[in-house]
Amino acid sequence: MSQTTSQVVGAVLAAAVILAACSASKPAAPPMTAKFDISLPMDELMGHVIDPAAYGYWKGSGVEVTAAGDRDLSPTTEEGWEALESAAAALIEAGNVLQLPGRGRSPDADWNGFAQQLTQRAVAAKAAAQHHDKKAVFDEGGRIYDVCTACHAQYVIGPQLKATGRAQGLPLPPWPKDFPNKK
Repeated sequence: MSQTTSQVVGAVLAAAVILAACSASKPAAPPMTAKFDISLPMDELMGHVIDPAAYGYWKGSGVEVTAAGDRDLSPTTEEGWEALESAAAALIEAGNVLQLPGRGRSPDADWNGFAQQLTQRAVAAKAAAQHHDKKAVFDEGGRIYDVCTACHAQYVIGPQLKATGRAQGLPLPPWPKDFPNKK
């Protein structure tokens, strides 16, 4: 190798070292670990997040029967169908939120099973809304309802009954005196 070539190679290497030193960036920050804030009590999570999403979905399906006649509750606009999709999407994520560490209830397997069923049913419900399929929206809404009531029976109603027992006295008001079918 000639001296000129050596000088050129040396100059290129020196420039590369200088450029590397000048362009050195700050060391990368360590990746953040996931941190979940689960301080919202379960009754508020249900009342402010999950229930509104479920009711938002359910109000867009079925038929309301009134004295004035039947009224189809299905959306009639793209915005209405989008609202159903959004409600179902919120329920998909609600199933995930219910499984966050520290959120579960004992027995964990049952709790996580209900949460996963909610997500699965909500995925199908979202697809039904995307396809503007009135019957499927109604059917999937019923399946979501079944998951909710089964979970509530185990984790809400059952524990309340264990804690306070059955209601005492007559749980319903007396029948009106003029009610013809009273026995």
